[in-house]
Amino acid sequence: MKEHPIYKRILLELSGEMMGSDNQTIDPAVLHSLTSQISELKDCGLQIAIVIGAGNIWRGAGKQSSMCRNRADMIGMLATVVNAMALQSALESCGVPAVVLSAIKFEPVLEVEYVEPFVAQNAINYLEDGKIVIFGGGTGNPFFTTDTASALRALQIEADALLKATKVDGVYSSDPMKDPDAKKFDTLTCEQALKMGIRVMDAAAFSLCKDNNMPIVVFGLNPEGSIKKIVFGEKIGTIVTPS
Repeated sequence: MKEHPIYKRILLELSGEMMGSDNQTIDPAVLHSLTSQISELKDCGLQIAIVIGAGNIWRGAGKQSSMCRNRADMIGMLATVVNAMALQSALESCGVPAVVLSAIKFEPVLEVEYVEPFVAQNAINYLEDGKIVIFGGGTGNPFFTTDTASALRALQIEADALLKATKVDGVYSSDPMKDPDAKKFDTLTCEQALKMGIRVMDAAAFSLCKDNNMPIVVFGLNPEGSIKKIVFGEKIGTIVTPS
């Protein structure tokens, strides 16, 4: 492992499911683990931005009911702000300054000290000031996934890499939970991922990263410490290169 981080600024994508547990929508133990890891990385000089999904709160009921996709997606984007505020609170309780920037404007429902409207330059300024930036509200538009929001925000803040945390330890040829013969890829290009129909990220996210030279690292969040290993140059997970 290298002595210093190989990146200056990262965008970390967390699924909403990772925020919860079987018994709790938002698990304090998970928040504690995330806060501990993020705090350690910040102390190493890393600039960290985060995008969180909402799967622990909302799974797009429009697919299972008569609710239209537009409304279901809007509810999902609102739910991401709940997760973002929960992580912000956990970080601040440990002395780590954090700000939530939302693609959806909340004034006057929420005070500006909790959630601010997203502005790319403001996000960069906060990162350079040593704050953790948490993005909520997705892209602010329906029909776009958390993956697309992560790719978009990573490009807007000029991140060095997009780190996507998953429940498995990288990208496989098929679902390793169902297929014992699934092959893990150490490296992959965005073009290959698109041609093979790899679903670890959606096509729009892969295309954005491919066209704008943004590397993606797909890795398992567990065991604890995986994020640090990546930013310090250890080869874990799968690196998806733009070309």
